[in-house]
Amino acid sequence: MNNVLLLTDKLIVGGAEMYFCKLENNLKDEFTNFYSAAAPGELYSELHNKQNFLPLSLKNHLFNIYKLIKLVMQKDIHVIHANSLRMLLYSILIKKITRKNTKLIYTKHNVTILEKKLPKLFKELLNQHVNQIIAVSNFEKDNLIHLGVNSDIIRTIYNGVDLKQFAFKQLRPNKTFNIGILARLSKEKNHELFLKIANNLKNMDNMMFYIAGDGPEREYVENMIHEFNLSDKVKLLGNLSNPYEFIGNMDLLLLTSLREVFPMVVLEAMATGTTIISVDVGGVKEAVVNYETGILIGEHSEKDFAEMVRLLQGNKELRLNLRKKARKKVEECFSLTSMVQSTLDSYKQ
Repeated sequence: MNNVLLLTDKLIVGGAEMYFCKLENNLKDEFTNFYSAAAPGELYSELHNKQNFLPLSLKNHLFNIYKLIKLVMQKDIHVIHANSLRMLLYSILIKKITRKNTKLIYTKHNVTILEKKLPKLFKELLNQHVNQIIAVSNFEKDNLIHLGVNSDIIRTIYNGVDLKQFAFKQLRPNKTFNIGILARLSKEKNHELFLKIANNLKNMDNMMFYIAGDGPEREYVENMIHEFNLSDKVKLLGNLSNPYEFIGNMDLLLLTSLREVFPMVVLEAMATGTTIISVDVGGVKEAVVNYETGILIGEHSEKDFAEMVRLLQGNKELRLNLRKKARKKVEECFSLTSMVQSTLDSYKQ
């Protein structure tokens, strides 16, 4: 039997954490046992195989490493799949201490501090210790190669959408034209731009804006809503238990981030049939083909976003075409089934 251990930092709502949960829930192979470990968070309830889950501490790293070494030895772990840089560092240390020939796989979900501050050290860490890197977009794969990471150990496996959970919703008339953003309230998600777009369009009749998510920038977002006098136009919803319902109730979903690798919310919107307007950042254009599967904006410009919102509000036929082609693109290229199978193949190689 092959024994695989999945690691992530903590089970909070986030892209890497949702990816971790999808794998934990869906990886199945008659010749493989799957184990997982993470610090606590609200996503714990999403795990299906809690009997094989090891809870970690949020702060006591030495204790975490001790617990993981014990698990690796007791369960004879052959593959460790790390979903953050911290978990990769854990894995490297565990491999050295146990002296086991454990295969290390690292899925790179975002830009790390080490990568920004000490790129040479980051490159050497990957080249010397990681057996395979999973890039979630070709954009990220190219970035790693440009950094000097050995191209032979990098493989692109796109994030995948559960096509049953995020079913295609038929377009139905709403009393208002609903524009949303679904993202953690943090600086890199750039809610400031979203609110500037809302401010630009606040005189449009029957148009409403919705912000789903929570995070450290909540007070700043609340203050901006007050400063722009948008309390009647913008609604803060906080964290949601059902993102599908939120996305499906939007006429448009905006992505305004300063940086991304390959955001899941774009694929979820495309699967649901909610038209996405996104700034051209990271690997987004590998899914959003301009005027085909969504709308791409070249710069972080509230005027350009607002212009596209007006265009789509007034052009139902264009929205219908974008919806159909977006769903087809997800079915062909970004299914959860494909992501899980490709990841499982990585464990066996």
